[in-house]
Amino acid sequence: MNKCLSIVLAALLAAPLVQAEYATQVPLKLEGEGPWYRLELPLGVQMAASHADLRDLRVLNAEGEELAYALTLGSAQPEEKRQEAAVKWFPLRGPADAQAAPAIRVQRGTNGTLVEVAPEQTGQGEQILRGWLLDASAFDEPLHRLLLDWSAEQEGFQRFTIEASDDLQHWQRWEDGQIARLSFADERVEQREVELPGAKARYLRLLWQAPQQAPALLAARVVSIESQDLAPPLAWSVPLSPTSSKVGEYRWELPLSLPLEKVRVQLPPGNVLAPVSLSSRGAGKLEWQPLTSGLLYRLPQDGKETLQDQIELWGTPVQQLRLRIDARGGGLGSEAPAIRVAVRGTQVVFLARGSAPYRLALGDASARSAALPLGTLIPGYEPKHLAGLGRAVAPDEVPAAMRQVADAAQSAADWKRIGLWGVLLVGVALLGGMAFSLLRKPEVSEH
Repeated sequence: MNKCLSIVLAALLAAPLVQAEYATQVPLKLEGEGPWYRLELPLGVQMAASHADLRDLRVLNAEGEELAYALTLGSAQPEEKRQEAAVKWFPLRGPADAQAAPAIRVQRGTNGTLVEVAPEQTGQGEQILRGWLLDASAFDEPLHRLLLDWSAEQEGFQRFTIEASDDLQHWQRWEDGQIARLSFADERVEQREVELPGAKARYLRLLWQAPQQAPALLAARVVSIESQDLAPPLAWSVPLSPTSSKVGEYRWELPLSLPLEKVRVQLPPGNVLAPVSLSSRGAGKLEWQPLTSGLLYRLPQDGKETLQDQIELWGTPVQQLRLRIDARGGGLGSEAPAIRVAVRGTQVVFLARGSAPYRLALGDASARSAALPLGTLIPGYEPKHLAGLGRAVAPDEVPAAMRQVADAAQSAADWKRIGLWGVLLVGVALLGGMAFSLLRKPEVSEH
């Protein structure tokens, strides 16, 4: 009896309780240089996960090995708006041995721009080119960059001081500047751009530190740069048809409770004016919770069509969504509208290893997160490095045939789990019967 008990216990301990089963696997196409790759996760693929926090996401190679990866939400990206303008330049001449800036006589036009700049006649020795005066009076923007082009004969490094003025009488020292042109073999390296402090000024004075090397300018441009942060990128779903509808009310059920940022409603052609309200509720709940209200429209204005088809939700978790239309606006027509929903974009960064093709796997309800911090996955990581990584591309949504296979696999996995639990329960019952039998067995009396 003890031998049978040992065999049953060994069998139960050897049987796996849960085996990792990824119901959905989609191929990844790699572009650019590795070994790290960045994937903008499509929302249609994200919806195939078993958990909204993507704890069941994995990246696999051709050998079926799980690869190291990290998850990161898309963040606001800085955008630079650049304005450039050509400016006039005038030579500044003075004595070669003078330390002070050359004295000049100027003639201005009616709009304040310079027409002529001439040196003051001091009669002190040879007059050489000491620098240049730039007229930026027509460019009423902060100055962030200065672009210079000069004669091809001048090579090497050219260093100069930069001073700014609004009246040509009072000058403020800005930064020192440097331009360079170097040739070797059949290649040429140029540095034509100079940093400016981002302040406004009508005139700039460039004085060369080595006047004998001051080049002849061919062009001068000033640049103003306005930086602003763009909104974090969003991942949009494909159009979703309502799961139920009646006049003036439409409902959708998402596979996961997702933190929705926006909802876009498909409006019919023609003039539309529709006051709407949105509500949500969790799976299995009876009560609807109001989310927001808004006005959707498609209307002519100034000979053009004005469209407002989006509603902001700002990251509210939603699984079931209800849209109600105020009939006083005329409704949305006889056809039930489709919607597209958006969440803040998620990026998957992984370290390629083993053989291609690589796959993205999701759908194991029992999985725990295996994501690493980005700083661990990429030693020495800095946010600016992210854009330079190789790129991975996944389908926008799980193909229908693949979803059918995933559903079948999930159903088989569910029955397999039921079978395993059945084996366990039978084993436990068998163990209980054995123990009960041993307890009831009468002790043999010794004589």
